[in-house]
Amino acid sequence: MVLAAGAPAALAQDAAASTVGGERLGRPAVQVAPLAGAPALPAELTGRSWLIADAGTGEVLAARDAHRPMPPASTLKMLFADTVLPKLDRSTEHQVTPAELADLGVGSSLVGVKENLPYRVEDLWRGVFLSSGNDAVHVLAHMNGGVRQTVSEMQARAQSLQARDTKVVSPDGYDMDGQVSSAYDLTLFARAGLRNADFRSYCATRTARFPGGLDKATGQRTAFDIANTDRLLGKYPGLIGVKNGYTTNAGATFTGAAERGGRTLLVTVMHPEAQGKVYDEAASLLDWGFAAAGKVQPVGQLVEDLGAPKGAAKDGAPGAPTAPADGAPHAAADNEADLPPWSRTPVLDGNDSVLAPALWTGAAVATGLAVWGTARTAARRRTTPSTARTAATAPEAAMPADGRTGADRIGATGVGATGLGRTSRRLTRRARALLRGTRPRRDG
Repeated sequence: MVLAAGAPAALAQDAAASTVGGERLGRPAVQVAPLAGAPALPAELTGRSWLIADAGTGEVLAARDAHRPMPPASTLKMLFADTVLPKLDRSTEHQVTPAELADLGVGSSLVGVKENLPYRVEDLWRGVFLSSGNDAVHVLAHMNGGVRQTVSEMQARAQSLQARDTKVVSPDGYDMDGQVSSAYDLTLFARAGLRNADFRSYCATRTARFPGGLDKATGQRTAFDIANTDRLLGKYPGLIGVKNGYTTNAGATFTGAAERGGRTLLVTVMHPEAQGKVYDEAASLLDWGFAAAGKVQPVGQLVEDLGAPKGAAKDGAPGAPTAPADGAPHAAADNEADLPPWSRTPVLDGNDSVLAPALWTGAAVATGLAVWGTARTAARRRTTPSTARTAATAPEAAMPADGRTGADRIGATGVGATGLGRTSRRLTRRARALLRGTRPRRDG
């Protein structure tokens, strides 16, 4: 009887312990741990689920029902971008086919992609981030191998990010039976995306020109303006992005990031009482988060990407961007100065700074080997005085095609084989000494 009575309690403890990010994040009530002098949370927070966290440390400052599975609407496009954006070269031009636009949900948000016309990948991504265009999502998904494959890859990416509340059914976030995510998972998607310079650039873009159809009179391609539907972008100080959404089932959803005083905060609000309140509540939570810095204890933690390369993080910062597996160009590597400090590639210093000496040593070794090889060739081609005279008096037709004599081929500096041999041995010894001197030291 004792065992039977204790079993439910044990199961509850196991479930709490398995909550991603910490036990308190699994509770439905508001979770906050204020210290002395901490500001009070905003009074009017109607979102059914929300979370505010420090992007750099991953500390969750406050939350309500953070793991509650709910329809995500277009905020799921952050996971789509996390999955597909690194795989496609932004400069690639793609001819859109009718089949790629055939299965869009009724009432989908569209940017205005036209069939049988070419589009650059970077324009399609602007359509995704600014206009939340499901048509642009479907074209990119087909470029990635199809909608079904993209959904499977998105689910795998969610697992890599430890976003266990997320079930992907469509790549665009359109209302589908069983498709859910959570405030916690959406925040993970945003944090991962902001490590990619292209993602960060697209979500911060306020307006852009998008390719239109063909002008019947001139036959020329037209273009039109599109604007970011994120109502906080350009209005909330320091806002970086990230993505908003709305569907009948999801209500309003929003995940945003803002930077102030060297600190970047992430906020997610899902399904407040009224659609327009999602921005007000997100802004008030960001205000509170910046004011509460250092005055609250964390109630949980944003977990790290299991697929990130080991050693890419430093001082508790998330890992830096990685190159795509297929070798496609990745703008993040070229634009790393645009990334937030907590997601740039670490710079080695002190005793670990072995890159420059290693290149130095490689150059010395290469030089020594080159001289040694030249010396061996010279030794094989040494000629007697009579042979040299014969070569000097031979007709021009007998000269090598490059017009150089045997003496020229030994070396224009006049260094003989013996001298070259001594030089190569000295360089080789010096290269070996440098190599021994630049091996990284191990502590302990």
